[in-house]
Amino acid sequence: MSPEDHHAMELLGRVPYGRVATSMRALPFLAAARHIVVGGKVVLRMHAAFGYHRACNGSVVAYGADNLGSGESRLWSVQFTGTARIVEPTTAELELFGPGPHFVDGEVFDPVYMRMEPQFATVHSMTGNPDRVYQHVL
Repeated sequence: MSPEDHHAMELLGRVPYGRVATSMRALPFLAAARHIVVGGKVVLRMHAAFGYHRACNGSVVAYGADNLGSGESRLWSVQFTGTARIVEPTTAELELFGPGPHFVDGEVFDPVYMRMEPQFATVHSMTGNPDRVYQHVL
């Protein structure tokens, strides 16, 4: 693994959630996922009821995470691309994930796990404070 890939993995390990992207029925989609980094691989936990894991299984996916809402002065974003496979996590991996949510969109959370071996990693960073604080206006 290159130094850049190690750096990307180290950054990913700083946040618990990210987004997985692939296509489903020829349309692109993004889905939130919990992740852990284990042995140079990324293990994802998603809600099975959506069926997104079926579209990801055996397919090339992109997985990204960031600290953009953190308020830190150095912002970063990482993206990994690789093939995802549905797996049964080890006991140690389950402990790293910790407890899942009780409900997702009003349904009881039903976890499904995928392991992704990244083939490509990209890191982007931004430093400095913005001139103005942006607020959403309703």
